[in-house]
Amino acid sequence: MAKKVVASLQKGGGKEHTKVVKMVKSEKTGSYTFKEEIIHNDKVREWFAKN
Repeated sequence: MAKKVVASLQKGGGKEHTKVVKMVKSEKTGSYTFKEEIIHNDKVREWFAKN
């Protein structure tokens, strides 16, 4: 099944999207958490600036 999912992403608009991950430090505990999102390639810089 994994092959079908990967193949369908490459045929359609999947190449136009990127999974972004940003590490954020909690002010309360001092531990780190990760924010993950799948966004359009054009919005990557905006997402990192915003978050």
